[in-house]
Amino acid sequence: MTLPPDPLIDWETSSAPVPYPEALADMEARASAIAAGTARERVWLLEHPPLYTAGTSASPDELIDQRFPVFEAGRGGRYTYHGPGQRVGYLNLNLGARGRDVRCFVHAVEGWVISALARLGVTAWRAEGRVGIWTLARGQEAKIGALGVRVRRWVTLHGFSVNVCPDLSHFGGIIPCGLAEYPVTSLQDLGIGANMADLDAALLAEFGQFLEKLSSCEKKA
Repeated sequence: MTLPPDPLIDWETSSAPVPYPEALADMEARASAIAAGTARERVWLLEHPPLYTAGTSASPDELIDQRFPVFEAGRGGRYTYHGPGQRVGYLNLNLGARGRDVRCFVHAVEGWVISALARLGVTAWRAEGRVGIWTLARGQEAKIGALGVRVRRWVTLHGFSVNVCPDLSHFGGIIPCGLAEYPVTSLQDLGIGANMADLDAALLAEFGQFLEKLSSCEKKA
């Protein structure tokens, strides 16, 4: 894979599904090392085995059918599904050197994913009052990407997910992000032929613009 625009940020891709506790421990250790100045920032792209994660705002009644393991995520947000066919991007970035503006960071991540999806022929957008990445599926707004972040000592943890070709029925065990009235979609569901590697390449191609947005956060601070 082509190196990212900033050679000081590691760009890692895991080829096999990574168990959630293992990923969480690795991400937290990396964040601590970045805060201590002993590790580089990182973008980590991976998939998980089927599971549900509960954010800090998750409500028990939004877990409809516990058909998969449930993990406390420690990030913001509510219940989210992760599984094969879904690209998860964990971001360990140092906001202490990038403006210390969490809202600006979240906005930049959303814009990054939206721009990457545009490269694959998907028109996506933010929706006022609804976290995540949205598009049109069969005439209705549907969620194609989720977002959940945590910041510790000004280093980011967690990040985003994009549905490439997951089993969408797996989302039926939860009310995704607490929004029962909106369906979930994927690239495959939309008839887009792009695969995981295509999405990764699109994310990488838009990474430079994402870093520029983070630079604007720094100038604004």
